[in-house]
Amino acid sequence: MSTRPAATTRRDTRSRGAVLTELERTRARIAALQAEELGLLARADAIAAEHTARVPSSAGREREMPLREMAADVATVMRRSDRVIQDRMHDATVLVTGFAATVAALRAGAIDTAHVRIIQDAGARITDPDARARFEQAALVVCERETPGRAKPIIAMIAQKLHPVPLAERHAEAAAGRRVWVRDLDDGMAELAAVLPAVLAYAIRDRLTQHAREVIAARRAAAEKPTGSGHASTQPGDTDPATTEPTDPGATDTRTPDQVRADVLTDLLLTGHASTPVSSSSIPAGQAITAHVQIVIPAATLTGEGTAPAELIGYGPIDPDTARHLVATADLWERVFTSPTTGAVQHVDTYRPNRAQRRHLDARDEHCRFPGCRRPVYYCDHDHTVDHARGGPTALCNLANLCVRHHTLKHASAWTVIQKADGILEWTSPTGRIHLDIPRRVLEFTALAAAEDPPPF
Repeated sequence: MSTRPAATTRRDTRSRGAVLTELERTRARIAALQAEELGLLARADAIAAEHTARVPSSAGREREMPLREMAADVATVMRRSDRVIQDRMHDATVLVTGFAATVAALRAGAIDTAHVRIIQDAGARITDPDARARFEQAALVVCERETPGRAKPIIAMIAQKLHPVPLAERHAEAAAGRRVWVRDLDDGMAELAAVLPAVLAYAIRDRLTQHAREVIAARRAAAEKPTGSGHASTQPGDTDPATTEPTDPGATDTRTPDQVRADVLTDLLLTGHASTPVSSSSIPAGQAITAHVQIVIPAATLTGEGTAPAELIGYGPIDPDTARHLVATADLWERVFTSPTTGAVQHVDTYRPNRAQRRHLDARDEHCRFPGCRRPVYYCDHDHTVDHARGGPTALCNLANLCVRHHTLKHASAWTVIQKADGILEWTSPTGRIHLDIPRRVLEFTALAAAEDPPPF
């Protein structure tokens, strides 16, 4: 029997629809007020700049006073630190003068402040006015469709493609600042942090996660082992300590995955291998673990004929030299072919054709395809859009990655979905609202196309 719930009543639909409509209106009003606040902070900064200009350049510290005075005045009204307000006044000026279209989109309620921060951070280094205008328009196309978490890597790639300085040069300069530091915390703790090339940072985290999974799997196996040999239970006081085996530590290991990762990191750095308290663990000391790192690299970059940045999935752009080095050491290459007109992934060429469909889906989707979800494809199910039991084919046009949470939601609630061309999913909520989820490469391509050919004013 089907476990699908009864259809939502008309009264429920109207009630829920009214709540959602009011939420949309409230969100738009809040965004408009936030845009107005940015304008006011920028005006305060401009007033301070006018007063500063009247102070002789030889006056030294006196030239700082107009800005500090204004920041203190604003801070008392907003009940914030004057240092914080001084930074916010500067940021507001940068946004109002350098990202006018973004502020206008915020005022219209098309985006929120999280999107604004992403656009500002990614576009800050694009100083050419024309390039920045194209970037801003392309970024807004993405932000008006996606959550901030999904939009961030797409916008980072757009910024890299439009940046006049090659990524290789900027990466070399940034890599020179790599470092490790410790920050003291309370209760005898400290925070170990590092700034590294993104490829290395993600590979380190992946290796720690793989080790942690093996430790946790061994712990579960140890906990499930029978504790006796089938004989009658021993009475208290009858146990001989000399002949009794010690308790399996796996049965009492209650560490969380985060704690296991931290312990593995400590073992690897201090001993050179990841030890485990679980005696039955299948991890040999010092066993090498190869991290799974997915990289999209243009063919011209791979051959050395081009300088377009490659992409580390889940992070964003990486420099060509690093990408070529990783490809040279890889056991398996996966070539992703995209449409020159839409940017959609069309084919994945590998040496294992029996897994071609899965690789195509993983390259196309990158994460769960429910609107706003970023659960990586490695933790998702290859779901049939039209249920296989109801005649849905096992074909690329009927498959998409869904995490367990949203796979369950699709089958056990009134949410429905259909799949359109290029892997676009059209979700319909219980109240009848339509939400399109577009594969990021199609969306990125559309955004760039819109930026290159802006509509007439």
